[in-house]
Amino acid sequence: MPKATSSTKNAGKALHKFYVDYSVPVNDNVFDPASFEKFLHDRIKVDGKTGQLGDSIQITKEANKLVLTSQQYLTKKHLKKNSFENFLRVVATSKDTYSLRYFKVDQDEADDEE
Repeated sequence: MPKATSSTKNAGKALHKFYVDYSVPVNDNVFDPASFEKFLHDRIKVDGKTGQLGDSIQITKEANKLVLTSQQYLTKKHLKKNSFENFLRVVATSKDTYSLRYFKVDQDEADDEE
């Protein structure tokens, strides 16, 4: 008896929803959410072309979160491009939610040097 054919081959790659919480750096006036949204819009490729998101990819804002419905995730590239990678990091708080946080700096090391 032949196996049933699956229609997943024709469906293409699955889209994922990524949530990026940037509330901490935004409250400290370090991070610009508008430039991050523009960066994602300009860098995400659809059919090999950047800047043309079409219907398959959506970028929306919810308070201090950005919701990206896509196949890829480019937050680390934005941090590197804008020289934020030295003091901000991306932390996965759940399977599909990421948060931007500061690197922890030990106060004990600063006290020892004085």
